[in-house]
Amino acid sequence: MATKIVLVGAGSAQFGYGTLGDIFQSTTLYGSEIVLLDINPAALAVTEKTARDFIAHEDLPFIISATTDRREALRGAEFVIISIEVGDRFALWDLDWQIPQQYGIQQVYGENGGPGGLFHSLRIIPPILDICADIADICPQAWVFNYSNPMSRICTTVHRRFPELNFVGMCHEIASLERYLPEMLGTSFDNLSLRAGGLNHFSVLLEARYKDSGEDAYADVRAKAPDYFSRLPGYSDILAYTRIHGKVLETEGATERAALGGRDSAWEWSDRTLFKEILQKFNYLPITSDSHFGEYIRWASEVSDHRGILDFYTFYRNYLGHVQPSIELKMKERVVAIMEGIINDSGYEEAAVNIPNRGFIKQLPEFIAVEVPAIIDRKGIHGIPVEVPSGIAGLLCNQIGIHDLTAEAILNGSRDLVIQALLVDSVNDKCRAIPELVDVMISRQSPWLDYLK
Repeated sequence: MATKIVLVGAGSAQFGYGTLGDIFQSTTLYGSEIVLLDINPAALAVTEKTARDFIAHEDLPFIISATTDRREALRGAEFVIISIEVGDRFALWDLDWQIPQQYGIQQVYGENGGPGGLFHSLRIIPPILDICADIADICPQAWVFNYSNPMSRICTTVHRRFPELNFVGMCHEIASLERYLPEMLGTSFDNLSLRAGGLNHFSVLLEARYKDSGEDAYADVRAKAPDYFSRLPGYSDILAYTRIHGKVLETEGATERAALGGRDSAWEWSDRTLFKEILQKFNYLPITSDSHFGEYIRWASEVSDHRGILDFYTFYRNYLGHVQPSIELKMKERVVAIMEGIINDSGYEEAAVNIPNRGFIKQLPEFIAVEVPAIIDRKGIHGIPVEVPSGIAGLLCNQIGIHDLTAEAILNGSRDLVIQALLVDSVNDKCRAIPELVDVMISRQSPWLDYLK
């Protein structure tokens, strides 16, 4: 019987085309039925036509269908991949970022952590819960992969509401290790045994070893990282290049010297002045750069590369507005590898998945979704425990209360719990203005926050 895969949010060309390309290159998935699902019928029709034309041109053995009927789409599904947003993504993101700053809260980015991450969660998690309710009713054994942010708060809340659901968060930030470590260490990525862990966009490299010699590689990482990252081009360099040359670079999640003619950055530690502090003071290498890592830390506003963060946001917004997505027969994300691992009972180790903590990070409670490596086989996804040092664990533990209250505020539709969530968030140092801030955000982000009473 053909494998049935449902793409939720397939009307987005960025998600739909990229995921279709990942699937189409997989011989394991040949013969699969792929159902494209979206609430926008016009955008959905474009993705469907592009997919049909592509498989006809490439003579690929896949079955394509499209629908706006979610319950119909989910019948018999074995895998469901979710990537959605609500409303005008960047207009709402601007509110998440700027309004808390107007009230004096020095958050550095506003997407995943801090007040911005809270309001993003309050908007996007309810429709994801609706999707999951249908999955739990129609195809409860399906594996569900989420690409939407804020990843850890989404996964934490979904598992609280649907504890039996096979719901897994996926993020490509872990791929930065493959881009940077081989060049920095002078060895192939295949020769490195690595493990990382933490929370999504808030994780660090925990172990590094050379496979050929069995020697620890972390001493080399710590010794070579300062010189390497202090000169590595960042998004300020990339944005400057695009403005000079009038060409938008393909740099999603990457900062490649080759794309900029091999030059070093014009700014020291570009995108990574907070990264530098973590490396120097905690002695561990962050997986991601300042814009993400800094969202979870109160003092990040003091040391982050604010130019780099603003330039990344500008570049990212322009990139999505100008890039013309296309279907390519190559794997860019990891979800297809996981589906293949389940189907083939491969038992391979996946570098990073977001799943409920089941003792994988001992300092964190079971209810919170952690990002850890996992073994993939026919029975599913099995997290691997990792040893997180006390300093890094201390930073992670600051997120326990905010994740708990975010989930409770959404599940109970409670404005009062939103206020409490902000008051326990370590990024926030304000009190009296918080109820007004919450009311302003509910008003400005209607109808998505109208459920909060």
